[in-house]
Amino acid sequence: MPPPIDLTATIGGRKVTPALPIVDGSASPPIELQFNATLSSFISQNVPLEPVEGIQRRERVLVKMGNLCREWVKSVAAKRGLSSDAVASAGGELFTSGSYRLGVHEPGADIDTIVVVPNICTKEDFFGSGYVPPESMVQDDDGDEPIRDPDSLAERIRRHPDVTNFIPVEGAAVPILTFDWEGINIDLLFARLNAPSVPSNFDIDNDMVLSGVDSATEKSLNGPRVTNLIAALVGGTEERYQTFLTVVRLVRKWAKARGLYSNKLGYWGGVNINIAVALVLQLYPNACPASLLRKFFLVFKSWRWPNPVMLTKPHDAELGLPVWNAFQAATMRQVAPMITPAYPAMNSTLSVSRQTLQILHEEFARGHNVVDKLYKDWQKGDVLDKEKVESGDMWKELFEPSDFFISYPQYLSMCIVGPTQSDAQSWAGFVVSRLRKLVSDQLGRSLPLKKIQLWPKEFSACVADRSALLTHAQRANSITYFIGFRVDTLRMRGNELDIERQLQNFSKFELSRFHPLVAGMDVLPKTFGVKELPKICFEGVYEGGKVAAMKRRRMLIEADPKRIEAKNKKKLAKLKKKMEAMKRKKEESKASEEMADTGMKEEAGAETQESRKRKRDNNANDDNLHVEEEEEEEAALLESALDMIQDSAGVAQHKTREEAEIDRQKLLAGELLHDEDVEVKTEEQDRKLTQEEIEKEILRSSGLVIVSDDEATIVGGNKILPWRYGYKNTVGIKKEEPGKKKNKQEEQSESKPTSLVSNRVSFKFKTKFDVVELDASGKVIDKGDDDFTPSLKWTGRKGGFEFKLGERGLGYYRTGKKVVIPSNIAYS
Repeated sequence: MPPPIDLTATIGGRKVTPALPIVDGSASPPIELQFNATLSSFISQNVPLEPVEGIQRRERVLVKMGNLCREWVKSVAAKRGLSSDAVASAGGELFTSGSYRLGVHEPGADIDTIVVVPNICTKEDFFGSGYVPPESMVQDDDGDEPIRDPDSLAERIRRHPDVTNFIPVEGAAVPILTFDWEGINIDLLFARLNAPSVPSNFDIDNDMVLSGVDSATEKSLNGPRVTNLIAALVGGTEERYQTFLTVVRLVRKWAKARGLYSNKLGYWGGVNINIAVALVLQLYPNACPASLLRKFFLVFKSWRWPNPVMLTKPHDAELGLPVWNAFQAATMRQVAPMITPAYPAMNSTLSVSRQTLQILHEEFARGHNVVDKLYKDWQKGDVLDKEKVESGDMWKELFEPSDFFISYPQYLSMCIVGPTQSDAQSWAGFVVSRLRKLVSDQLGRSLPLKKIQLWPKEFSACVADRSALLTHAQRANSITYFIGFRVDTLRMRGNELDIERQLQNFSKFELSRFHPLVAGMDVLPKTFGVKELPKICFEGVYEGGKVAAMKRRRMLIEADPKRIEAKNKKKLAKLKKKMEAMKRKKEESKASEEMADTGMKEEAGAETQESRKRKRDNNANDDNLHVEEEEEEEAALLESALDMIQDSAGVAQHKTREEAEIDRQKLLAGELLHDEDVEVKTEEQDRKLTQEEIEKEILRSSGLVIVSDDEATIVGGNKILPWRYGYKNTVGIKKEEPGKKKNKQEEQSESKPTSLVSNRVSFKFKTKFDVVELDASGKVIDKGDDDFTPSLKWTGRKGGFEFKLGERGLGYYRTGKKVVIPSNIAYS
């Protein structure tokens, strides 16, 4: 028996235990390890790691940034007038989070960093805002940007010779500096602790570091704390941790290719993928990368949303910070919660909506089908191409780019423009963060759409109409996002879909919050048909550009199972119609032959019949040979179509061709398909009817429809009243015989009007009904019973009753008794 697997971890002075038990802790069998070798070949060719020079360059940049941050903290401490010892011990540390902290090492990936400083440093010191130069109050050379404190960290970084593309975002919920240092994109967050110093041995994983911090610092510290806890939970052994990193890199590549990598647009981001892969590794801790990747798609294809995804159960450190709780009213509306493991636990997928979850689930199902089929075909040995198996190219199907731009009949483009580059960047960042609300809240909820999808990749181009009258600067400083949607024609009212009101609400309630709104900032929507999309949508995705994309679209439409099933059903109906005509023609021919046979004389019976039969057989062989061949071909095609439709329809009881032929013959002959129905009918006919059933039959024969009290509103309402009969002269006219004259009595009888209902039946009810009173609208007046007494006003206390307005109106109701509303039926 293998030893038990311990997945607990101790971090920050706290022991952390997985939330879910292990599903399968056994190691991968040899056949899965051989299958994993093909994945390793694919990874080496298509998922490259950061080269050694790139890793060293990143480490060198982080060392320089750390020294720069500590020097800045010391300068702030000296400016505050602290002692030399306090200045030296002020500290300040730089932490990393995300993919770089885990060691994913993707080429060109950015680095998420957080500078942790003592309470002597403020956000104004970090950004250098509010600074007044001692010599003047004028702006600097840029004109648009205010002068920043030259001793601030932002200004120190901006003036560094290796820094480019410097963008400060001070007004965000989490203040951030974005810049490129030696070509490496870096996001720097600011975290201010409630402590006089940050020593070099500072433990960021301890929950007490969050004591007394503000909301922005809490969110900034949450990044490295979550990343460290994920690494601790999957880092039991070196082999397990490398399996985790391999699958994370593969899932990130898959999500980017399929258009699923963007947390702010409603999909999954890097943290979500890390948590999801870590959860699957907890369920299958000893699986190889290929097996774990297959399990990843299986787990999230079958996940029962909105059950939360969590690596460990949330705990409360009692520091006053809100912790995610499944029983809170706010969490009940979350579609696909994914809970961060560190304190305070929060939902990292708040942006996921019902529409984006539908896209994610479809892609999970597709990924599982592709990987599972690869595994089964690889086991067979002779299905896959050997060259593709050896090189790992058989895995390319999983990472194929999405067919988003040929999957929908209609598209909506959102072109975001700004007057200058800096204004366009800030304005575009704000609009993009709200696009998911346009898709999920405005368009997805209020329009009759079957499906809607926002493509998370931007296009640095302007596709707005020329009639928009944009300036050259606006068109140069613009980006575009595309939204694909499919209309539900059954829910449509009219022939046109009007989205003007939704776009106005989006602009009024969402975009109007941006401040300051500069002239020239705008969002220009435009609709496209799939064939009207610009060529930039297909560049880099299809080798032949738009022409190749349209050909692939036609191929996908022809291969659609629903379309194939509809064509098969249409063809089947046509074949059935032909076979019915052929059968009817044969029956008519047979009947005519039988009539001819009966007219023959008896003395020439045997010889004549034999000669006629021989002659008929010869004629059939000579004249109808081609018809019989066509019949056989059509019958074979029909049988194949029936088998295909029966198999695709998921019939519970599969029938053989012989059984299906018997049922088909019974159906064409007008008989019942099932013998059980015939037996039941025979029993009903043999059984003696009761008096109640006889009365019902009499009512039915008179033209009345028998319904229950729950279905009826007025008994007799389906019967035409006598004064509505109307009279016509055409009813009951006998067919005239040619050459026959009518007498005077017949002419007089025909001139009289004839009732539409020729057969009148008089009936009497044997059930004795109560006499009721009706109001002006024909409803029964409720006079009460033992449990209810109607009363328009309170007349005093009655024992066992309470006065209220209930289901039967205003009056006294017996307490503790179920209110029974009498049937509102009147008889006349």
